[in-house]
Amino acid sequence: MYYHSLGKFPHKRHTQFRREDGELYTEELFGAEGFSGSSSLLYHHNIPTNVKRVEQGKEIIIKPWKEGLLRHHHLLTKDMKPHGDPISGQVCLMYNDDVKISVCLPNEPMNYFYRNGEHDEVIFIHKGEGYMQSQFGRLEFKPFDYIVVPRGTTFKIHFTTDDNRMLVTDSTGPVHFPKRYVSNMGQFMENSPFCERDIRVPQEPLFFEEKGEFELRIKKQGRFHHYFFEYNPFDVVGWDGYLYPYIFNMKDFEPITGRVHQPPPVHQTFEAHNYVICSFCPRKYDYHPLSIPAPYNHSNVDSDEVLYYVEGDFMSRKGVEFASLTHHPGGIPHGPHPGTVEKSIGKEGTDEYAVMIDTFRPLHMTEAAKELDDGHYPYSWIDHA
Repeated sequence: MYYHSLGKFPHKRHTQFRREDGELYTEELFGAEGFSGSSSLLYHHNIPTNVKRVEQGKEIIIKPWKEGLLRHHHLLTKDMKPHGDPISGQVCLMYNDDVKISVCLPNEPMNYFYRNGEHDEVIFIHKGEGYMQSQFGRLEFKPFDYIVVPRGTTFKIHFTTDDNRMLVTDSTGPVHFPKRYVSNMGQFMENSPFCERDIRVPQEPLFFEEKGEFELRIKKQGRFHHYFFEYNPFDVVGWDGYLYPYIFNMKDFEPITGRVHQPPPVHQTFEAHNYVICSFCPRKYDYHPLSIPAPYNHSNVDSDEVLYYVEGDFMSRKGVEFASLTHHPGGIPHGPHPGTVEKSIGKEGTDEYAVMIDTFRPLHMTEAAKELDDGHYPYSWIDHA
């Protein structure tokens, strides 16, 4: 990310910066990869290490679906029941050592602060509006927003709507924009499908001066840890740097098209350790006179492919619906359903929206996924016409 600042801070870093009462503000370096990665400097009104008490929270248990079968899956998440808040309501459907993929339909407010102590998160807002408040300020969100939250960020998510739905990826490695989109100086290049103007960064209000008891739940090493503070954790008066949460909206992605069918990397939006996130958006179809807009059959030799269907008609699939989630594992081919190839010829464009997650290590399905699985999906390529 690029440099951003908010609030007030001293001219020189690591120098005296005093409150109106003469006391020093407390400086905090919020940094990744030790002292060699991106970082931001925050200035707290109170000491962020001043904890009243610490309590052990519940263990996070993911129950694997021990199916013992290599096959395609189609998870029907449309009719999942809303429950919990934006953190407790997350239902993990598949995972590996690099990423955890969850769906969340929250219907309760967050009455605590939250911090993922070891993983970056990308929260895709499928339905709902509201705002996320963090120590870096306020981010207002809407449908089709990707909220990228660096590990260690303390935040609260507030929905202002009743019908809410999120797709959440919990990443063991940092999340970045693809390197081929940015110059050596970090600027988005002309061939990038989006640029700095499309990125929304934290804004005011920033500083909350409140005293009482404030609970922070930290997720780390397979469980929650409950920290209690005397002051609101959002007591930052100013900060600057390169590490902070931000938002990119899927509808700001400008698709790359060509005379013949373009491979999935042209849809890439983010990259992380051993997986990528791509955005399928409305676009003009291929314009070679003999082009076939539908994708060709392909074998996922090195990766698993996950598609989350957001909106519109996905032209290469039959039977998928709103919030469907398909999983095509490595080792077996997949492609367009029978009839969709011929049907695509001559079409000028598509109005589909979907999030694709390609992993480079196999994904494991959970017991929660088993409850949503369409067992007929592996046979949906049989042409009954």
